[in-house]
Formats: sequence, structure tokens, C-alpha cells
Amino acid sequence: QVQLVESGGGLVQAGGSLRLSCAASGRTFSFNAMGWFRQTEGNQRELVATVDLGGRIVYADSVKGRFAVSRDNAKNTVSLQMNNPKPEDTAVYYCHAHGFAASTGPRATDFWGQGTQVTVSS
Repeated sequence: QVQLVESGGGLVQAGGSLRLSCAASGRTFSFNAMGWFRQTEGNQRELVATVDLGGRIVYADSVKGRFAVSRDNAKNTVSLQMNNPKPEDTAVYYCHAHGFAASTGPRATDFWGQGTQVTVSS
């Protein structure tokens, strides 16, 4: 079974920096895309940033120029460098991967981490 394990969340001051990391493990998998979503209470989970196998990156408009996503295909990891965070970036951040795994058969599937809380103080 595929697992995505996040690390690096916590409390950060506005204008500071924080780095989130996510490592995938499990039996035989291949991800087309890896990235990060976030969710606040009462709201839908929203895309923060995602990167595909070819290195193409998509950012939410709200984080462009401040956050940077990176992916290491050899290590099956994805990271999110959060620079100049703002209080409105406070959320639970989820690592996400979309692809194939031995445990889920031939259909492409979404995989999620357990979530890590990021709180930005003003």
C-alpha cells in the first residue's frame, strides 16, 4: 500500500519561511503528478502547487512568487518551500500524488498524506 508522509509543518511568523516535505513509500508505484493541497475548516481542499513527471508546475495564484514546489523523482519526494507566508496561508496542508500503484490496479488514483498543520502568525 502506498503511503505519503508529510513533515515540516508548524508555527511560522508572517514574512518568515517554512519548508514542507513529503516522502512516498510502498509497493510499486508511479506518480504522474505530485504536489500540495490545503484546507481550512468549512472549506474545500484547494490546490497549492503541483508538478508533473516532465517538471511542469502549476501554482495557485495566491502563492505565486512566494511558494516553490520541487520534486525528486528518484527519491519519490516532493517539497514545498513557503517564503513570505501570510496569515491567510494558515491551513492543513496535504501531500498529494496522482498515479498508479500495485495496490490500486490499472486505474490512476489520488493518494493523500495525513495532513500537517501550518499556522502563520501576524
